[in-house]
Amino acid sequence: MAAAAHKILVVGGNGFVGSAVCRAALARGMQVTSISSSGKPYRTPKGHSPAWTSKVEWRTGDALRPESYAHLLPSVHGVVHTTGILFEDTRYKSALAKGNVPELMAAIAASVGLGGDKENPLKERDPRSSYDAMNRDAALRVCEAFVASKPEGQSDAPRSFVYLSAEDCGRPFIPARYTETKREAELGIERMTAENPAYRGVYMRPTMIYHPHYRPMTSPIAALADLSATIHAKAPGVLPTPAKILRYLASTTPAKTEQPFVTPSSMDSIANAMTIPPIHVDHVAEAICVALDPARSDVRGVVDVKRMRELIGWSEKGAQPTGPHAERPQEFQ
Repeated sequence: MAAAAHKILVVGGNGFVGSAVCRAALARGMQVTSISSSGKPYRTPKGHSPAWTSKVEWRTGDALRPESYAHLLPSVHGVVHTTGILFEDTRYKSALAKGNVPELMAAIAASVGLGGDKENPLKERDPRSSYDAMNRDAALRVCEAFVASKPEGQSDAPRSFVYLSAEDCGRPFIPARYTETKREAELGIERMTAENPAYRGVYMRPTMIYHPHYRPMTSPIAALADLSATIHAKAPGVLPTPAKILRYLASTTPAKTEQPFVTPSSMDSIANAMTIPPIHVDHVAEAICVALDPARSDVRGVVDVKRMRELIGWSEKGAQPTGPHAERPQEFQ
């Protein structure tokens, strides 16, 4: 467990994942500051502010403008960047929170270009709300400022920068640019942290993140995805499962993207969705907190769902994992 003096900054701490990180970090004795465009404390979909929010320092800051938060960085030991967008039409966020299916479908249709010019709000959207700005540039600006900051006090442990990335499992229902900008951010952060041993980059790659109460629409989808992953995992190796068939078909068709570390075909992406289980938002938050612990400087690079479960002791029902976990992901070697 992290020491009480351990301080972290959560970028987007009043959001879905960011609030879970704040709550989990407080439970581990960390001091938590959150920055967001509004600076307001987290509220549940019903408008309530839980008791734990009184223990977080809520500040206003624009991730794309380091001057709005750079003064906070010298005193923190770790930064968690949770902001980002799944679709460029951000109506999907409120739709998920409210369980509004028509609004969600409209946002998805607009994001993938099916709404038509008159119905497509992306035509006049602020470029700052694009995938490039929100999923890549914002994280890179925060990391640049963090690495450039002079830490207060002395510590032998490297300062951690944890970036909420994503597994490639949404195409073609989610635009490819979503995953591509996530990977571009990972590579940029890795370059910055690799050049400075006093810092380490951690890239959390969850699949679908769900919560039965705060995101009720995600529960049935998560249940189906989990069932699919379980069936595929238990299927005999010689059985031609749906995921294997999709991967075979993908290998026989021209690649749709040349982006490094992004699956070439959307069929590969669908196969990932069939075989990698979804993950509860609280489990993502717990894994992030383990990665922030100065005693776990071995946690670095890409952390997928399997690794997240290892970090939180999933197989042993909450027990902390034991043994070294210092493998460097191949793509960052």
